[in-house]
Amino acid sequence: MREGGTSQRVGEPLQQTKLQTVWAIPHSGCQSLPLVSMFLCSLPRVAGSSSRSFLRRPLPLPHRAAMAVSVQLQPSPDSLFDQPLRVRVSGLAPLQQVTMKAWLRDEKEQLFRSSALYLADARGHLDLAHSPALGGHYTGTQPMGLVWSLSPHTPFTRLVKRDVASSPLSLHIEVFDGHWSLEQLPHQPLATSTNQRWFMKKGVSRIPVRDGRVRGTLFIPPGNGPFPGVITVNEIQGGLPESRASLLANHGFTTLALAYWRYEDLPEDVINFDLGYFKEAVNFLKQHPKVKGPGIGAMGISKGADLVLSMASFLPDVLAAVVINGCTTSAIFGLCFNNKLVSAGLGYTISRVQIADSGVADIFELVNEVNKDCMMPIENAEGTILFVVGEDDKNWNSRFFAAEAIKRLKEHGKDNFEILSYPGAGHFLDPPFFPFCYASYHMVVGMPARWGGNAKDHSSAQEDLWPKVQEFLQKVLNQ
Repeated sequence: MREGGTSQRVGEPLQQTKLQTVWAIPHSGCQSLPLVSMFLCSLPRVAGSSSRSFLRRPLPLPHRAAMAVSVQLQPSPDSLFDQPLRVRVSGLAPLQQVTMKAWLRDEKEQLFRSSALYLADARGHLDLAHSPALGGHYTGTQPMGLVWSLSPHTPFTRLVKRDVASSPLSLHIEVFDGHWSLEQLPHQPLATSTNQRWFMKKGVSRIPVRDGRVRGTLFIPPGNGPFPGVITVNEIQGGLPESRASLLANHGFTTLALAYWRYEDLPEDVINFDLGYFKEAVNFLKQHPKVKGPGIGAMGISKGADLVLSMASFLPDVLAAVVINGCTTSAIFGLCFNNKLVSAGLGYTISRVQIADSGVADIFELVNEVNKDCMMPIENAEGTILFVVGEDDKNWNSRFFAAEAIKRLKEHGKDNFEILSYPGAGHFLDPPFFPFCYASYHMVVGMPARWGGNAKDHSSAQEDLWPKVQEFLQKVLNQ
């Protein structure tokens, strides 16, 4: 268990390891040639080609499977989105080459796809929890690789789920004979299966909130309660994303997904955000009969993270704050409280943005330098703060901001903090199995911006972080 004032650096960069195949079969001229090498050697050589060339077609196998090929999904074809899915294939020929493909469409009919190359075992079985992928969107043993490596067909599209109550995301899993690139897959798969990935489990209540100025959605777990209460605050895009709050409610929290602009009758344009609005939201949630007092938690990402840090600094009822890749001051916009300006807002300089040939903006140097005078007075926080850092965040220098915040707390003799830092992770650390997003539209610069990280490390960070956030919130709010 982590103690206050401690830090943890999660997921040290993995060393590259050479994949070893378990099965080997006799081949003329050698005693026991590894299977992949045997396949490559058996291909007809073409002038200028390499033995490392991508396999485009299945190799002839002496014995095809007598039974029908099928894809099994466990624990069931229906699951929660943050729940691991075990994918197995049976009925293949021994040592058969196959390509696994996954795809889904979001609520706007945007297509996301992934694929990976595999070999069946000697019994004609394939289990993604134990079998290494040999190529494609990822390599190595990655049980959920087909999900977190889903890539948008339309560039710079981020997977977002708006309707969390009435419809799941339908994930289609397909298996094809042979090794193929995603673009050259045969029309007909050997077998298919569909996983319905829901965002609310049975018994969770979803209640729209219009209380005074507060706009949002309340999620209440099944049971008598009361439960720990948590407010979720999202990034700067506006609207009311509910996926994080709904998934958290599945784990025993009463959650309020809080909108703060560009939603219903909330302001479309602002110069300064009013912290009084967030205080109203805290009071609403704290007083709800399904919320266990005396205080509540708050979790924010990106712009939402600095708003949560502000809430922890000024509102004593915020006892637990999860700050995911946030700034130490009010970024972009100013912040007012009790009719006073408490932060002028961290400005930005557009001329520092660099644009790649692909049209993707590098905004790492966009925001101006933070000086001590404009930092949030986080030393006033009465609750505990969990800083979460993606060390390759390219939206801004989250690692630096977290270090400066911790330095300030220590200078004031405070140890009410914890930190989780993830090498190789980028900006948008979402709940587990949300696909890695390399770049998407950024409201401030008006074009796609890259968010940093790499797919494998970022996805591992998401999977590691989610239960640790729940553990932190339960520990602090149940004291």
